[in-house]
Amino acid sequence: MTGRNGGADLAPPAPFDPVVILVRPQLAENIGTTARAMANGGLFHLRLVAPRDGWPQPRAWYASSGADRILEEATVFETVDDAIADLHRVFATCPRPRHIIKPVMTARGAAAELRATSSRKLKSGILFGPERAGLDNEDMARADTLIRYPLNPRFMSLNLAQAVLVMAYEWYLTEDTVPEQYLMTNETHVATKGEVENFMTHLLRDLDECGFLHHEQKRPGMIRNLRHLFARGEITEQELRTLHGVVSELSRARKIRHTK
Repeated sequence: MTGRNGGADLAPPAPFDPVVILVRPQLAENIGTTARAMANGGLFHLRLVAPRDGWPQPRAWYASSGADRILEEATVFETVDDAIADLHRVFATCPRPRHIIKPVMTARGAAAELRATSSRKLKSGILFGPERAGLDNEDMARADTLIRYPLNPRFMSLNLAQAVLVMAYEWYLTEDTVPEQYLMTNETHVATKGEVENFMTHLLRDLDECGFLHHEQKRPGMIRNLRHLFARGEITEQELRTLHGVVSELSRARKIRHTK
């Protein structure tokens, strides 16, 4: 599907530039204007999580003002977990974070972090929530860092494309500025969100078996707290393998005790 003018001649995408992830977007026009905002700031990778009206939607192309290639290359996922599984860092826009223990950055600070992550050849993404309500607690539990724009506290309302444009603009300004900081991983690598989620599945299964999560009302909050803990920093694949071994050994020891 292409726009009426064939689209702008956008530069080939850089593989480690940030991914813009729209979670449950509701209007095709907002997806189109998001692509336009991304093109303004030199971003290319667009992912859609469970768009309300399906995909593709012709009205998105009409609203994109020629950012056709971004829409043509956009990928669709059923869940946030699927959309971030291959990423190493995940940021989430959040106007009013409540009851969450996570680092919170301005758009400018987050853009600098995104540029540093890209320079290290790690993949990152930014979650943007549905137009009406924004990201929910389960969505934000998947992110390691929240982004809050320093706007007029009496009126902080942005539409979806405006929110994306702020980040795209700040990203574009960081092109020549890379913080001199990196994580030495030696022979391992920073774990992807998919690897972390695999460990979480292992951990939660054993916690269910031992009865730690037996309280039905408290269970969702306890699981979110565990997700926040493991999403807060850059955990390595080697560290996850060690934790897998710890959980497996604890489970084995518990079963041995029960059989005696």
